[in-house]
Amino acid sequence: MLFTTVSKGSTCEAPSSPECFTRTTEGSFYRCEWSMNKTTESDVKYDLYFELNYKKKIKKIGIKETWKRITKEEFGILQESYDIWVEAHIGNSRCASTRSSVVLSHTGVKYEAPKHISMSWLKNNLSLSWTAAEEHPAAAEILLRRDAHITESWEKKTTNTTSDTLIYHVLVVNLSNDSAYQVQIRHRPIKALNPLWSDWSPVVIVPAELEQKPEVNMKITLSNGTRKVALTWKMMPHAVNYSVSDTQSSKGCPCKKKQDPINTTKTSYTTFVSYSAVNISVIGRNAVGCSPPAILQLPAVPAAELKICDNVDLRKKKKTCHELYELQDEHSRPENVMILTGRSKTKENKQIRMSIKDYVRYLYFEHKCEDRKPCTVKMCLYYEKENVPLREPQEFMAFGETYTSTNLSWKAIPSADQRGFLTHYSLCSVKVSSDDGHKECHNISASVMKYRLGNLTPGAKYNVSLVGVTGVGEGPEATVTVNTLPEKPVNVWWSLCLLFLFFMLSTLCTCILKRIKDKIFPAVPTPVIRDFIPYQPESQDFLERKEEVHELTLLQLHQERKSVPEDAEESTVPAGEWEDGTDEYKDNERWDSRTSGGSSDECFSPFSTEEALKGFREGKITDVEQLDNEIAMLIYRKGLVFDVKRDSL
Repeated sequence: MLFTTVSKGSTCEAPSSPECFTRTTEGSFYRCEWSMNKTTESDVKYDLYFELNYKKKIKKIGIKETWKRITKEEFGILQESYDIWVEAHIGNSRCASTRSSVVLSHTGVKYEAPKHISMSWLKNNLSLSWTAAEEHPAAAEILLRRDAHITESWEKKTTNTTSDTLIYHVLVVNLSNDSAYQVQIRHRPIKALNPLWSDWSPVVIVPAELEQKPEVNMKITLSNGTRKVALTWKMMPHAVNYSVSDTQSSKGCPCKKKQDPINTTKTSYTTFVSYSAVNISVIGRNAVGCSPPAILQLPAVPAAELKICDNVDLRKKKKTCHELYELQDEHSRPENVMILTGRSKTKENKQIRMSIKDYVRYLYFEHKCEDRKPCTVKMCLYYEKENVPLREPQEFMAFGETYTSTNLSWKAIPSADQRGFLTHYSLCSVKVSSDDGHKECHNISASVMKYRLGNLTPGAKYNVSLVGVTGVGEGPEATVTVNTLPEKPVNVWWSLCLLFLFFMLSTLCTCILKRIKDKIFPAVPTPVIRDFIPYQPESQDFLERKEEVHELTLLQLHQERKSVPEDAEESTVPAGEWEDGTDEYKDNERWDSRTSGGSSDECFSPFSTEEALKGFREGKITDVEQLDNEIAMLIYRKGLVFDVKRDSL
């Protein structure tokens, strides 16, 4: 039945017929809803009417909303049929909906619209979750379309949910995880007698999956035990915000309590960390999840030479943080980091101190908080207790053997097996064939990994051992056998040949260079002036030796240089004996000279001849000039001729 009471001069549009239902299958109240189309009035009032059919009794309820919650106690008989309608009042106008007959005990179950929707990508499958209406599974309808193509029609997918502690889960397959989607969801019960679809949820934007991790750049500045770390990264598509965290502040060392990750919408962040190894992670986030973390590993600031810790006090101190971790790799931060802070409970610090292992090398840091920034004040290597090395030096080998030496190399003992601070290596060698078994040992620095062993015997066999030494003692030894090369005699000949060849080449090069020098820089001749040394007879016997006079012929030449006449006078001088029957005479000769009053024949010794020539040079030849410039020419038969001419005089 439809009835409408219209005020004079005013009309209104009738509301929809009321629909009553429960929110759960075992609900204790009912909810009746209706709608009012095309109204902008804010002062609309409604009257809800219930009429029991067989009693014709009408119940009126005035309300201002478009729904009414009715408890079971408000109606005595829930199994009876009721006529139900609603009347709207807009000003002086009234309009009523159509009547509908309902049995409250047989009304349907209508869930609320899905709330708290969460989503995540599983490759190309979209996982949707929302708060469950009840523990039982429900049917679900999902509308999807690409966010970049809002003009496209909705794609509907129907499926059943799985419940997990009041959470409904739905998996939508065969989607593209690199695209954003618009999603709407509604659900209804499965086990109810009269199930009703819930209202659609608001449109939810499902962003694309963040498959790539952020590209982060890092700039580090060191200042008085503190590192300032400035992080910047590129804007990630589909990312809403970013989460930044580090392993130091999350442990509460040393300034603040344990910090949660910092969320920011910017693409930069600045933090301060100490000198110990720290891992910083940056994660992009959106509605479907988070990106893979970009992990930045900040190794411990390398000290020039890490020293052994002394006077380490691990007791609790205010505003002080002790940090220890096993030194497996100086450039990374292990998972098991022991941190003792002033805020930690005494029992907790005691447990941490008890967990420190013997014979294990730790990297120890002591941090303090200065100006609200972590600051490292101490950094060293720490052993709770030392022992001898557990293993020998690794890959100990010999190479490059010669007649008297060999090269040795090895790798350091792993830090986990050193069990103490290595003070040095001990290298010992023993000659196998030696009767006395003398062992020669050398101490080598712990930082050296190569050594040349010399002073060996050619052609001998040696056993060489190497051990690592700590303050407690020596560890296991690594051994190697060395065979020196035998000495060969041919090497001596080769050495002599090479020496001779070197000598010849040096001589040849010297001569060539000398000749080149003489060509380029010729020598300047030096005048030779010999000193006159009168002849001194070696003995008196030579003075007393008799002269041998040979026959000579004296020819006189006149000034007109006429030839000597055939009948010229010839004076004969007595001669000695002939030699070998020839016309030659001995070298001892005598000269005839003329005196100033006339010419006479005399016998001269070689000394007399020399004196005559000397006098002749000095101009004492007046007798010759007076004798018509006659020139005497002495001819020896032996072939020696003195031809003194006038012109030359």
